Amino acid sequence: MDQALYDSPFLKACRGEKTDHTPIWLNRQAGRYMEEYHQVKGSTKSLDFFKTPHLAAQVTCDAQRILGVDAAILFADLLPILEPMGLVLDYLPGVGPNIDNPVRSNADIDAIRVENSAEAMPYIAEAIQLIRQELPADIPLIGFGGAPFTLASYAIEGKGSRNYIFVKRLMYGDESAWNELLTKITTITVDYLNYQIDSGVQAVQIFDSWVGCLSPQDYRDFVLPHSRRLIESISGRVPIIHFGTGNPALLSLMADAGCDVMALDWRAPLVESWDKIGAMSVQGNLDPIILCGEKQYVEQRATELLQEVNGRPGHIFNLGHGIIPETPVENVKALVRVVQEYQV
Repeated sequence: MDQALYDSPFLKACRGEKTDHTPIWLNRQAGRYMEEYHQVKGSTKSLDFFKTPHLAAQVTCDAQRILGVDAAILFADLLPILEPMGLVLDYLPGVGPNIDNPVRSNADIDAIRVENSAEAMPYIAEAIQLIRQELPADIPLIGFGGAPFTLASYAIEGKGSRNYIFVKRLMYGDESAWNELLTKITTITVDYLNYQIDSGVQAVQIFDSWVGCLSPQDYRDFVLPHSRRLIESISGRVPIIHFGTGNPALLSLMADAGCDVMALDWRAPLVESWDKIGAMSVQGNLDPIILCGEKQYVEQRATELLQEVNGRPGHIFNLGHGIIPETPVENVKALVRVVQEYQV
């Protein structure tokens, strides 16, 4: 790795090293809250947008440049990886992701294909290469993928869910089928994340966006072995960030699954949680809705969080989830400025 990248504040924090300022990047920093995003997307359909390398590269680099954040994250989505498995994916206006043929039976699980990511998703490598050419030499690029539970949940439910009825029916009712499905998804995700690393990302984030619906016992019994296998299979290549939302009671178990950086949502007290899970680095964890308020309050809450951390090495500032479309860009810029200028 180039020395400028290796010595970047973001990667130093991933390693638990002291930095000149707290590095910051933001979940969904390239998104609909930015006018530049809409100018690039135009009338392009969402799925085509993710699959068009020069467009994905432009919005990735635009967001890093406009905000001045310490890392960029590949503009993509968790779900296109499901297409090579044989699932029919689309993004419907007003609905979001939708799968026409959700996984509901043993036959559906048997039909899941385990494909080579480089062959099935060549647009990912091309986007990464374009981004890496455009980014400043000292700005790392983060790749990402869905955790096995979250990808399986989308595959089974077929769309967003409040109660995860189909997921839990399979999980509780047929543990063998559940494990077969997650084993396949984990194998595919290992290949996908290694493919991103081979293509030029400097870190990866694993999103377990729906894991908060589980109890600690459910996570331990049905999820932990698969998440652990995923993380162990890519460990040591680049820093791994492990991010789940909605249930702080799962943090210790998620840390047991492994990672270099544990990402916290806003429901978890940052320093208390950090102490509880051990010596790894942490990322987080401002409530993203705070950014929709007054700029002065954004600055106040960010400063309070930084004061709580008190310069402890290994903190990466981020939100507890993604930026929402209603967020004023000026508030996001103010947040980045406050974090980068803060001195202990």
